[in-house]
Amino acid sequence: MASGSKSKSAEDRKEPVYTADGHSSSAASQSKLAFMSNTLLAPFAHKKADSTRILSDLAPVIMTPRMMNAAATVTSRSRGGINGVLKGSSRVDFAALGRAPMRLTLGARRVTSRDLQIVEAKEELLGAEVPEPEGIASDVSLLRGFNATIPSSDSNRTRRRQVRNVDTRNVGLKRGLFTRGITDEGGEAPSATSEDGAPVVGPGKRKSKRRPRESLSTTKLLGKDELSRQAQEIVRDKENIYVRRSLITSEIAEVDSKITALNEIRHQLERDLLKTQEDELELDDELQGVRERLEFEELSSKQQKATPVHTTHVAPSRRRKGPVFLPSEHDELPPAVAFMTLESHISPVTALDFSEPYGVLVSSSQDDTQPRVWDLMTGSEVGRLRGHRGTVKCIQVEDNLCLTGSDDGSARLWNLRAVDDDWEEATLSDVAEEDGDNDGELVEKPNSIRCSNSSQASTDDDGPCLRRLEGHSKAVTALYFEDDCLVTGASDKTLRQWDLTTGQCVLTMDILWAISHSSVGAAGVLSSTPLFPGLAAAGANFAVPTPPHADGSWEMYEDFVGAVQFWGCALVSGSGDGAVRMWDMRTGQAHRTLTGHTGPVTCLQFDEVHIVSGSLDKSIRIWDVRTGGTFETIEYDHGVSCLQFDSRKVIAATGENGIKIYNRTTMQHSTLTTNGHTRPVERLRYMDRYLVSGGRDATVKVWTL
Repeated sequence: MASGSKSKSAEDRKEPVYTADGHSSSAASQSKLAFMSNTLLAPFAHKKADSTRILSDLAPVIMTPRMMNAAATVTSRSRGGINGVLKGSSRVDFAALGRAPMRLTLGARRVTSRDLQIVEAKEELLGAEVPEPEGIASDVSLLRGFNATIPSSDSNRTRRRQVRNVDTRNVGLKRGLFTRGITDEGGEAPSATSEDGAPVVGPGKRKSKRRPRESLSTTKLLGKDELSRQAQEIVRDKENIYVRRSLITSEIAEVDSKITALNEIRHQLERDLLKTQEDELELDDELQGVRERLEFEELSSKQQKATPVHTTHVAPSRRRKGPVFLPSEHDELPPAVAFMTLESHISPVTALDFSEPYGVLVSSSQDDTQPRVWDLMTGSEVGRLRGHRGTVKCIQVEDNLCLTGSDDGSARLWNLRAVDDDWEEATLSDVAEEDGDNDGELVEKPNSIRCSNSSQASTDDDGPCLRRLEGHSKAVTALYFEDDCLVTGASDKTLRQWDLTTGQCVLTMDILWAISHSSVGAAGVLSSTPLFPGLAAAGANFAVPTPPHADGSWEMYEDFVGAVQFWGCALVSGSGDGAVRMWDMRTGQAHRTLTGHTGPVTCLQFDEVHIVSGSLDKSIRIWDVRTGGTFETIEYDHGVSCLQFDSRKVIAATGENGIKIYNRTTMQHSTLTTNGHTRPVERLRYMDRYLVSGGRDATVKVWTL
């Protein structure tokens, strides 16, 4: 009993075991168990005051800036994580959602029902057909191009080579030796096998005993799956190479298109630069015209103050280069269009000229001996110049004066102000009878103009013919006058200089004499041979066939002197031998001959620097007056019959229905055809932006330039 009670008292006196924190372990276990039991088994008893007290205690901890930033960035993770949350494929951090339930967003935006619909239809969207761009790289999609440009194909190629090759330290021919199982060092490069069964490259160990290396096919089998996978990779890599090639080609095409666009911009800028040069030339011409107008007005004012002197003509304006003053309606007309047609002739137009835009026009035709006078303002015929007995070949109009040359070998000076449609000149028989009584002696006519049998004044004071100049034995084919001086060229192969005040021929220049004595070839050697075979008949009757026109028609050309022009004492003529001659009117000698044309020269014009001549050899030549050489040659498909030029352009009639325009600044060709002639153009004349042309269709057209 004593022992039993003693042991029981010892158990009662047993001391408790304490933990490291000083608490009893048995008490701690009992308290945790009691706490869990009370928490799980206790009835739900919640009061509003308790929840309010709990939130009040937690608010200082939750609402700190650090906790707010953490809650805001919890759901701003990768898109895959959000998609996983929405689909339930990932574990959801409910604690995080509890801290920030309203910040579940895609990026920085809140999740909406539209986002959920897109997420649900993701598979359909990925499988939808995406429209490809047209044109450049139309056969390459964006995704395919991305896959083709990533470096995975290179890594696949390297892996395949590592699988097939045991040792890559030796390259070139040695690699082929290894593939045949032979080493040049007497050793073998053993193959190492990776974890997945594919051989990998590893350094080989030299063995003392030399033996041939076994083939890869005998030591390692890659398997059907591996080979199939490699074949698929190779096919895919080839497709990717095609895609990359297409992308590079598209980039090259894009670069080419950009280069083309830049070239177009450059060409446009070059055209603008040339346009500025043309504008500068136009301003120079305008300034020259204003200065000439100023000089004319000053001279007119001086003459009005002095004693008035009666003259039969005024200073010509053919050499005037300045622009003329056009009506405001002219600017409203479309350019390069024939806006007026004069129809009265019944045969091809042979000559024409006008005083000024919307002024007076005189034109003649092949089968009509009476040139017609037109009012360009109304487009109506004013009257006719009656008196010539043959076709009128050449006409020049200056203000109210007109000079005509005819097949009858005479030239006439007309007063256009006196032209009346009802006026009839005295018959030629009456004029011949009156002339026969004089026996060539000078007589004084009632109009105070000295006349002789070679220069007869009109017997009618009211008639438009002021003077009749006779002296050539054949048709007068070219003429030019300035001030009181007139030069005519005829088929009798002579040039004559006339004094319009007295009506006398003061100088005769023989072209045949110039050909035989001073004809200089292109090389500067004296020569008396014809410049082309058609001149063989020059000693008798000159006649050469013209090149066929655009409509196939042709005729015999009999005008030995095609054109003349002078300035001061310098005279230039173009003749049937294809030569352009420069004469000194003080001596009557040809001091220079420009050779180059192979056909008769039909027209020419010159300024201070250049001579421009047209010929039946289908070319226009621009000569340098200072050197006598050819500055430029313009070729055409048919013979050139008429031309006119200024500092900016050359306008020519070249045997076609259209009028050719050559821009001397840009060296570009253009043609006037709108509402134009129906048969080849024969004659033309222009001032500034106003042009008149006559053609083989017996019509006269008025154009805007």
